[in-house]
Amino acid sequence: MDLAQARAAALDAAEELFYERGIQAVGMDEIRAASGLSLKRLYGLFPSKSALVRACLEARDTRWRARLAAYVDNYPTPRDRLLAVYDWLHQWFSEPGFRGCAFVNAFGELGAVDPSVADVARRHKEAFGAYVTALVVAAGRPEESAAAYVLLAEGAIVTAAVSGTPDPAHRAGEAAARLLAGVSG
Repeated sequence: MDLAQARAAALDAAEELFYERGIQAVGMDEIRAASGLSLKRLYGLFPSKSALVRACLEARDTRWRARLAAYVDNYPTPRDRLLAVYDWLHQWFSEPGFRGCAFVNAFGELGAVDPSVADVARRHKEAFGAYVTALVVAAGRPEESAAAYVLLAEGAIVTAAVSGTPDPAHRAGEAAARLLAGVSG
């Protein structure tokens, strides 16, 4: 197995285990076993568990944002693209094994003790916020209103994880549509 394959195997195994069971509950030996790598090779690729967590989150960020953008880009108008964010969230929440936002989960577990993990989580949230802000502006709404759309999405993510249902995405999308139309309630 070459370096790229070994790195991918480690990241895939770690990400799956971390997301399913939590970062602190998973030891490096479990990741070694799941990845098929020796412990020496695993530590050669990632000198610490923190480095592995950061790499998993960075890879997930790239994939997650690319999936979102690919979905949203299929919609014809700026308004439709903004509202498509909430439809995409519903699809994500409906996936088997959905356990909420990996970045919120990692921040909750390690944010107070590992500033580098907290930084990766913050960068992900900032990038998502900037993406939604660009959609809001393109839809003809003031940039200052973007925080409301971001909060609707973020609230839906947390609520879906806690409630175990994808419905918060639809409720957030309905609220976003009312906000776009300038309708209260």
